[in-house]
Amino acid sequence: MSIWALLKAHQIAAYRSKFGISTSRRDFRPPDRYHVKVMRRYKTLLAGAAVSAAALVAAGCKPDASGDSPHSKSSAVQHGRYEVVKSDEEWREQLTPEQYEVTRKKGTERAFTGKYHDHKGQGVYKCVCCGEPLFHSDTKYDSGSGWPSFYKPIDEQHVETEMDRTLGMIRTEALCHKCGAHLGHVFDDGPAPTGLRYCINSASLDFEKKDP
Repeated sequence: MSIWALLKAHQIAAYRSKFGISTSRRDFRPPDRYHVKVMRRYKTLLAGAAVSAAALVAAGCKPDASGDSPHSKSSAVQHGRYEVVKSDEEWREQLTPEQYEVTRKKGTERAFTGKYHDHKGQGVYKCVCCGEPLFHSDTKYDSGSGWPSFYKPIDEQHVETEMDRTLGMIRTEALCHKCGAHLGHVFDDGPAPTGLRYCINSASLDFEKKDP
C-alpha cells in the first residue's frame, strides 16, 4: 500500500472517530458542510507533514537517539567544520578542568574571578585551545561586567558567531573559528567605533605579551 493510501485510510478512520461516524457502510451519512471543512483542513495538515518527513529523509536527517544535548559535544566534533579537531579525551588532557568546561562544554566562569578580567598588559589574547590570535590588548576595555571585554577581534574571520538559545534567551555566541572553542558572547552595547562588546571568558584565553 502506498503512503498516500495509508494517509487516506488514516484520514477516514480519524474523521469517523472524531465525529462518531460508524464504520459500517449501512450507517454512513454524508458529512455536512462543517465536517467537510474540517476534513479538508486535516487533509492539508497531513499532506504537509508527509512532504516534510520525505524531505528530511531525503536530506539524510536522523533523530538524535543519544539523548545528549547538542551542547554536550565539543563544537569541533559536532559541526565537523574546524581545522583543529580533537577528541574529548585529548581536550581534557590539554586543558584545566575550568578551561575544558568553558571552551568545550560552553560553560561560563563567575564574574570578576577570571585571570584577565582586570588585566592591563600589552599584547595579544589567543585561544587557549589552539593558539589562534583573537584580540589585541588595544581593543580591551573595562565594561564593568566582570569579564574581559573587547570592542573588536584582531580579525573578524578569527571569531565566528552563531545564535545561542540556551537559558531561555537569545544571544550571540562567540567561538574560535579554528577549533570551535566557546569564547563567550557578543552584545551590542560596546563603545565606538564598533558598538560591540565581546564578553569573553578568561578561561578561554591565553595571553602573549608584546613590547609596546
